Amino acid sequence: MTRLPAVAGVLSERQCRRTAAAIAAVQQPGGALPWFPGGQTDPWDHVQAAMALSAAGLREQADRAFEWIRTAQRPDGSWAAKYVGGAVVDDYTDANFCAYPATGVWHHWRVFGDRGFVERMWPTVRRGIDVVLGLRAPGGQVWWARDADGSIRREALLTGNASIHLSLRCAIGLAEVVGEAVPELELAADGVRHSLDEHPERYADKSRYSMDWYYPVLGGALPVAEARARLAAHRAEFVVDGLGIRCVSDRPWVTGAETCEYALALDAAGLTAQAHAQLAAMQHLRDPDGSYWTGAVFPEGTRWPVERSTWTAATVVLAADALSRTTGGSGLFRGEGLPAGTMSPTLEGTCRCPTSR
Repeated sequence: MTRLPAVAGVLSERQCRRTAAAIAAVQQPGGALPWFPGGQTDPWDHVQAAMALSAAGLREQADRAFEWIRTAQRPDGSWAAKYVGGAVVDDYTDANFCAYPATGVWHHWRVFGDRGFVERMWPTVRRGIDVVLGLRAPGGQVWWARDADGSIRREALLTGNASIHLSLRCAIGLAEVVGEAVPELELAADGVRHSLDEHPERYADKSRYSMDWYYPVLGGALPVAEARARLAAHRAEFVVDGLGIRCVSDRPWVTGAETCEYALALDAAGLTAQAHAQLAAMQHLRDPDGSYWTGAVFPEGTRWPVERSTWTAATVVLAADALSRTTGGSGLFRGEGLPAGTMSPTLEGTCRCPTSR
């Protein structure tokens, strides 16, 4: 890669390189990317960090991260919800965590164009997606989780389902790369989208959390006018000018990853200037070593939690790539190259905050 993501006046290539290096410095020998040194690893945030390594050209470290995904997969196709130091500490199965490797592998394909990598990872992706299919509700939405004893947590999360919808579309795209027909995935993706757009009552009320506001826009799944209307509707509740966005509407707490994801949603809706402003606004969370603090309480400016998280740094890199159109993966959250689905979203038919995704 001859260029790294950079956004004029916000993040230089050199700064992006330092941020990617800060993520890589936390990587464990087996490839896992924990939240911070000695912290937990979960499959979703691990994949987010791996995508940032890809976008920053750290191919070896990204491949090691995906190898961890491949080897950590359990016999039933799932991953545990939480690992610390290589040991499982929370063994329930989160549907969104099992779906997201498809998004990461698709992103890797778009960045590097390595068909051999896709072929090696496809069985892992497919088995993870099969776990998701097994957690579908009759209305098309996907239940949140399955406990170790096999019982299903029959609560559907809007943010999680929006992320799953993107992952299903990525899995369909990967299937095309390896030459496999997957009509069941197309039907599942359409079912999730219909449920998201037409039946919000099927989801647990997490409207206090910003992720439920902007996540349905990610991946370019909504028509531009509809996406813009959704983002405008709750701007006053979440956006703190000059600082970023609140994680929770009634708390004086801005968070970096959510702000960057919001920037990605703005970009998907064609609101590029607003997206640039949000990426710039959250730079107060940057540490001199290139890492990023998770969030801050305002107006005091106190860091909280007192941690610099790999997934926050990763989302900065991904937002910078999207806004700069640097790599082949920069259009992921705009839906570039992804199958659109057989049903128009307008026709019929967790945040790191523990309770929101």
